[in-house]
Amino acid sequence: MIIGPVAAHVAFVLELTLVPLLLPAMQSHLGLSVGDLAWIFNSYGIAVAVGVLLSGWCGDTFNPRKVFGYGVALFAVGSLLVAASNSFEMLLFGRAVQGLGAGVFSPLLPLLLTRASPLKPGRMLIVWGSIAGYVSALAPFFYGSFFSKFGWNIAFVFIALVALVALILLNRLRDPDEHAATPPAPKDYTQILRARYLWITFAYVFCTYGAITYYLFRLPVWLSDNDVRTASVGLALTVLWLTFSGLSTLLRNMVDSPHIRTIMFASPILIVVGFLLSYGNENLFFIVLSCVFVGAGLACSNAPSTQLILRFAPKGLSAASTSLDITFARLGGIAMVALLATAGFAFAFYATALSCFIAATCALIASRGLGFPPSPAARSTL
Repeated sequence: MIIGPVAAHVAFVLELTLVPLLLPAMQSHLGLSVGDLAWIFNSYGIAVAVGVLLSGWCGDTFNPRKVFGYGVALFAVGSLLVAASNSFEMLLFGRAVQGLGAGVFSPLLPLLLTRASPLKPGRMLIVWGSIAGYVSALAPFFYGSFFSKFGWNIAFVFIALVALVALILLNRLRDPDEHAATPPAPKDYTQILRARYLWITFAYVFCTYGAITYYLFRLPVWLSDNDVRTASVGLALTVLWLTFSGLSTLLRNMVDSPHIRTIMFASPILIVVGFLLSYGNENLFFIVLSCVFVGAGLACSNAPSTQLILRFAPKGLSAASTSLDITFARLGGIAMVALLATAGFAFAFYATALSCFIAATCALIASRGLGFPPSPAARSTL
């Protein structure tokens, strides 16, 4: 039951890793402004935010695997529409369809995986992120080095093919209770509103993913404006995702322990340092070092925050809670990109630093809800 969902996640992360690299080529091919690029980037995020709301209800009401499959199919169709786009309007529509499909299936992925390994859910989330991360980390490098000459469209064709393979694998699976006639129990979604630590974790996700998403949007465009080759941009992004995957692997045995507090607190600090290193540096060494810090920040935020959300989710509302997790991650990215798309570095840095400060505070507060005794460092900070 794991291979199909992981393959779908690879397609999902390929979109995340490749699209920032493709933005300059899209801009040149279609004659887009930076503001137009922000719309192309954010239309996907907005559609994801809409899709996850539908996914949360469907995942808790119907068969999660079937809902997951419908989302993967829609994502594949959207990817093909983007690949065939020859205008800003068609590209915008294709990105919206792609995002809607991603919004439907992506929140259910951690739910399917943790159900497959109920005794070590955090470790399963780390392994999932590492496998998909290693595969996807190579995509920017290979595209930038070998496939960029074929145009940006080929990348979306490849994403669609991976999604279709995942769909085939999913359709070959059969759930043991697929034909059960027991109707689903009614859900009290107001329990989510009363889950204090859950909402603090959502705020953490909003802030950290907002900062990371803006970095992924702005860095390739800024490097392209400074005549940095596509292959070099691809190398930098590959380093980011390899750092994410490698550190995720190292952390796989720590996210089910009291160390989760320290890991989550480190994330916003790493992001700010990485953002600062990218300022005014066309030197590839500093750009790569910047990507190392941001990739490490993503690793320290990704699985740990998902683990907390599943831990704090009210009983029977795991799918709805993970859907809101994706929603807040995307809304954070939408807000930061919309606010800072054309901003100067100084304003963007202060905005990012403020977002990360809020995230660090949320990490310290949310970790209290796990019941682990505070470490001396955490006690002194609080």
